[in-house]
Amino acid sequence: MNATLIQEMNAALEKYFDLMYDCDVGNFDRVFASTSQLHGYREGQMSCWPAAQYKEILAGRTSPKAQGAKRETQVIMLDFCSDTQALAKVRVRIGDMFFADYLTYHKIGGTWLVTSKAYHREV
Repeated sequence: MNATLIQEMNAALEKYFDLMYDCDVGNFDRVFASTSQLHGYREGQMSCWPAAQYKEILAGRTSPKAQGAKRETQVIMLDFCSDTQALAKVRVRIGDMFFADYLTYHKIGGTWLVTSKAYHREV
């Protein structure tokens, strides 16, 4: 892939990491497509949240930033299927928890947005 796509994706990932850290839902639509879904296990049960529900969850959460928590993020893998679709595997700290996330991105209207998120809380 060309350097421009990689730069664009790195910028999109930074927006994702910022949102996970500061929970500023004013930026939610700059990170997640309105049709995106999030999947993962919560208390042993598979959960599926549409974007709107996840936005509400973030809005009600005390952000790691507000808690003075350390910010830790890592891009583990980045794979481009085309110049409009990519997959990223990232690791992010939320408070005292670490998550491994698979983020499917699509370039929509010139902007890279998460269209699907699969998350796993590390034990």
